[in-house]
Amino acid sequence: AGVSLATVQSENASAEPASAAPVPVLHWRACYHGFQCATARVPLDYRRPAGAAISIAMSRHLATGPGRPLGSLFFNPGGPGGPGAEALTAFYPLFPAAVRARYDIVSFDPRGVGDSTPLKCFPSPAAEGKFLAALPAGFPVGATQDSAWERGYTRFDQRCAADADRGLLDHDTTADVARDLDLMRRAVGDPVLNYLGISFGTMLGATYANLFPGK
Repeated sequence: AGVSLATVQSENASAEPASAAPVPVLHWRACYHGFQCATARVPLDYRRPAGAAISIAMSRHLATGPGRPLGSLFFNPGGPGGPGAEALTAFYPLFPAAVRARYDIVSFDPRGVGDSTPLKCFPSPAAEGKFLAALPAGFPVGATQDSAWERGYTRFDQRCAADADRGLLDHDTTADVARDLDLMRRAVGDPVLNYLGISFGTMLGATYANLFPGK
């Protein structure tokens, strides 16, 4: 699915820029056998950058050298909503050796996902699994399975709208994640964003470029 430039601009016009929010202070610790993890605190609502904050889980692998690193390369594995912090351990060996040598490779769990502040629509993973078990297994094939998926995920959305934390649900857009990404860029000290996104991650990159064209 795509999003128009007008949609992105509309979201941006109604919120304070990420630059108005405090830059997160990152305390890196060892994790995932050779990686480092940290938590970034970002505004829940960018209209109120000094208000309530949520947590974004981050991971990185330091540049292997030799020589001075060129900065950080942020990575999003797609989804939408794929948790990147742990997934980076699987993707990291696929980055070219020359890139791994000169860049710290960084990823994160988008807001609402994984080890970041979660968006909970069910009391437990088991309850969510039971709800989704009624859907056709694998990718839907044909009109009958398509309709079953559409009905099932309509009910899923209605369940989330009724039971989830409305505060987070109301601020869980791709534009919000792009603003989080800009704060993470600033937190690692990079003047501009170096970024690789796959699948949905390409939409996140395009949204970031529309919101922060100078970065």
